[in-house]
Amino acid sequence: MSMRRDGVFPEEVVIQILARLPIKSLFRSKTVCKLWNRLSSDKYFIQLYNEISSKNPMILLDISDASESKSSLICVDKLRGGSELSLSFLNDRVKVRASCCGLLCCSSIPDKGVYYVCNPMTREFKLLPKSRERPVTRFYPDGEATLVGLACDLTCQKFKVVLAGYHRTFGHRSDGSFICLVFESELNKWRKFISYQDDHFSHMNKNQVVFVNNALHWLTVNSAYILVLDLSCDIWRKMQLPYDVIYGMGHRIYLLEFNGCLSIIQISEAWMNIWVLNDYRKEEWSMVDKVSLRCIRGMVPGIFPISQTDEYILLATHKQVLVYHHKTRIWKEMFSLKHSSALPLWFSAHAYRSALFPCN
Repeated sequence: MSMRRDGVFPEEVVIQILARLPIKSLFRSKTVCKLWNRLSSDKYFIQLYNEISSKNPMILLDISDASESKSSLICVDKLRGGSELSLSFLNDRVKVRASCCGLLCCSSIPDKGVYYVCNPMTREFKLLPKSRERPVTRFYPDGEATLVGLACDLTCQKFKVVLAGYHRTFGHRSDGSFICLVFESELNKWRKFISYQDDHFSHMNKNQVVFVNNALHWLTVNSAYILVLDLSCDIWRKMQLPYDVIYGMGHRIYLLEFNGCLSIIQISEAWMNIWVLNDYRKEEWSMVDKVSLRCIRGMVPGIFPISQTDEYILLATHKQVLVYHHKTRIWKEMFSLKHSSALPLWFSAHAYRSALFPCN
């Protein structure tokens, strides 16, 4: 790498260096000069920064301390380990419900039906307007949406929030209809549509929702299929899993994103199989890796894959975050919970990445 004669790096080199900084460090550097100050609003730089950060996925832990009745947000990064994030700028007690492209969708704990979308790295947020369906006690059974999804378009800097669950009239049980509310940031309003669904997804792992191909994807509780919401036409449909996945005896199945594709992680006592959906339209899957779990045998019943890249997979256990490197086939501990937690870490774990994405 060569410098100019005046000892200053070329502008493109400076941009490449800055695009690899944590967002907090990047914002602190804005006072250095006019070039650095304008970068955070430059389209080319924002695209470059987000592309680079997509290769460094993290795990976000929303941890409740049973002894102190409080929660904290921990971001676990392969490069820097665990660091605390604060959502105090929301001025509310919230629970993280969904994560996508650096944004979080949070629901207010004291005020049911109040939702925020925020970027915890830049401390920007948007309080979502109330829909005509408020109060959300129309959702069954506990007044809150069963499924919460966040869909982000990095290119256009737009996002959508989806709240879905069984519908009920006041004082009655669910009538079997399934209500879906979609908020669009570009229009700043909600739209609603109602369909009829069976109840195979009423107790799914709601954290693992994957946004690819302009659709949100949830794995059903019995792992029989993937429930898909196509946001381009507001249609729910079902996607089949590979035959070997459905009929794998004693396997646990998890749904993740992998390089912009859907991926399934299949875990048995001794192996972790990684499947990728190569052809979305034809629903053609292929197994891309088979990982031995022999060296972490004691942890296998409690491991829960959260995020992955070509290089590694991040997994949560009861009190730890592990990383598995594909190339070296080595396991490492990234984070360990020191105090007692109300729930295992994987109950509160979300795939996360930092991004320059305004939401206000």
